[in-house]
Amino acid sequence: MFYKLILRNSARSRKENGLFFSSLLISIIAFYIILSLPRQDVMLFLKRMESHAVDRLMTMIPVFFCVTLFLLFFLIYYAGKYQMDRRRHEFGVYLMMGMRRRKLFAMLLAEDLGGSLLALVLGIPAAVLLAELISLVTARFVGLGIIGHRFTFSPEAVLGTAVGFLLIKLGAFLVLSGRIAAQETGSLLTDKPSGAKRHLSVWVYRAAIVGGIVMLGMAYRMAIIGISWKNAGTMGQTVFLGLAGTELFFFGIRAPLGFLAKYVGKGKRLGVFRFRQIQEQVICCSHTLAVSSLLILAAMCCFGAGAGMAGFYGSDERHVLDYTFGGDSLAGEYEELLAKKGLDGYFSELFEIRVGHIRTSKAGDPFRMESVMTALSQLEDSQEKERLLNNLSYATNPYLIAVSGYNELLAAAGYPALALGEGEAGIYMDRESTSFTYRDLLNGILEQRPEVMLDDKGLYLTGEVQSVNLVTDRSISLSFALIVPDKVFDKYTGGDYSIYLNGILDRKLFEDSSLMGAITQMNEKLDQAGLDYESYLQNMGRQLFFLVAGSYITIYLAIIFLLIANTVIGVQFLMGQRKSRGRYQTLIRLGATHRMLCRCAGRQIVWYFGIPVLAAVCSSIFGVRSLFTGLLPTIVQGSIPELMGISAAMILVLFVIELIYMAAVGRSSSRYLLTLMVPERTE
Repeated sequence: MFYKLILRNSARSRKENGLFFSSLLISIIAFYIILSLPRQDVMLFLKRMESHAVDRLMTMIPVFFCVTLFLLFFLIYYAGKYQMDRRRHEFGVYLMMGMRRRKLFAMLLAEDLGGSLLALVLGIPAAVLLAELISLVTARFVGLGIIGHRFTFSPEAVLGTAVGFLLIKLGAFLVLSGRIAAQETGSLLTDKPSGAKRHLSVWVYRAAIVGGIVMLGMAYRMAIIGISWKNAGTMGQTVFLGLAGTELFFFGIRAPLGFLAKYVGKGKRLGVFRFRQIQEQVICCSHTLAVSSLLILAAMCCFGAGAGMAGFYGSDERHVLDYTFGGDSLAGEYEELLAKKGLDGYFSELFEIRVGHIRTSKAGDPFRMESVMTALSQLEDSQEKERLLNNLSYATNPYLIAVSGYNELLAAAGYPALALGEGEAGIYMDRESTSFTYRDLLNGILEQRPEVMLDDKGLYLTGEVQSVNLVTDRSISLSFALIVPDKVFDKYTGGDYSIYLNGILDRKLFEDSSLMGAITQMNEKLDQAGLDYESYLQNMGRQLFFLVAGSYITIYLAIIFLLIANTVIGVQFLMGQRKSRGRYQTLIRLGATHRMLCRCAGRQIVWYFGIPVLAAVCSSIFGVRSLFTGLLPTIVQGSIPELMGISAAMILVLFVIELIYMAAVGRSSSRYLLTLMVPERTE
């Protein structure tokens, strides 16, 4: 009988508080995925390419895990407190019927342990399957399939997930059961008063909401223009203004809610009641709503900024080169060495890029472009223009690039050749040193064919700014260079230059393998031949690391923050609804139907969720923008509008998730209101 009671109570608790149980399942899945990350194919691949960066990322994962366990402890405690308060009368009846407190404790412990084990039994297999799916999709996306994808199961991740989850569940249970054990039987049988807060003057609330908006505006401004990122003091000031502004905003929002109840809800069926209920819940829980809004803001910032930066690093220019040889003492001999080793047949294309410094006997700067600087200074003032002027002021002795080799690179990339006549030159700026905005500014000036001076000889700049990578990875990086005809190149370099031999694999020879598999096989052959090279795997490894760091970690944090915030808001609303039990019963006696009450409660849910979510959405626009300002390199600040578009799409996805949470709370509310439709006996 005792065990049947435990099973029945556990099933009832899961049914009545399905939102909380679902949150626990999602948290278990998130725990396993983040802890199993070291065993996933993508990380094993990255370990070979970017071992130092991956090691640093792996050392951060336990920190993230412990922090989220700490945060989820309070979520479990808060939701468990709601469960305990809801069953106070039940516990009192058990004690009145002779059940000992020790047996009551054992029953509650068994219920909690059973629910926790069920969550683990359901969550761990789902987490393993989802982690495998993520690994397969990632491997497919980056072309790792042939390298050796295998099913990954991490016993360490399962153990860490189970131990961490059970520890915080047990800790929260012990604290809550201690509170129940300390109460007398009579107090358990008596409903707790909902309590009331003293109302202040409406002008106090109006001043609070205005002050909160002003403080939030100051925090947004400091973050976006970059003041917050100068030092710890300014960052602390920005955070303080943001936190205080949010608290004041939610403290003062009861003033506009009172206005809505007085004027907007008047004349509508249960309209005044609806707004009064919302106003009272906001008055009693303004701090909780403020914290929940901040957590939703953190989730949206993590998700939006992480997806935006991952999108930026994942949208690099099209893949052109597979290998680069040269740049050292054997610069001009690599093609012969490849032929000697019998490896030249593996390449469909092999071509040279020649790069050299300007050699001159004259004193002073060999290159001047006053016409370009003057034209730039006359453009409309902007931060991008000032940065570009500053960068170009140092371009007084640029590298020269021979146009013949560069045109072969353009042909391999599928771009039209750069046509240079006598006395003409083009501008080259690699992708790490420029942005779309910089290129647009310079392209507008290049249309005018400005004249520049190269060692006292005039050249006309033409075409568009070129930025196709000269080599596979990082053997050379040019922030500014001139592309010149071969004769001009030979004249001004004096025969002293570097040669980079670029190679593109013959895809026909590797039809049965992916690109990554083909490059891996070729790497083994080149290593056996003792040749130095750069391969696309190195470039891909770095790009993929940013993708992983910008997606796995940020999405993990976003999920945890979103779980906590929405569960707290949902549980808080349901608790407030139960405390208003008498009011709903009065409405039922006055003729209110279940449909009317559900519609009224549904609109309350929309307002109760909508206020913190809408505040978080508005703040996230500025929060994501400020993260881009502080985290992205200065040179790519011009790409922020494109990144904001990606972030906005991710924030919209989270907004849809909020709607799902609201629907779940609405179903729980409807079930509870249905129980009130049965008349109670009062004798």
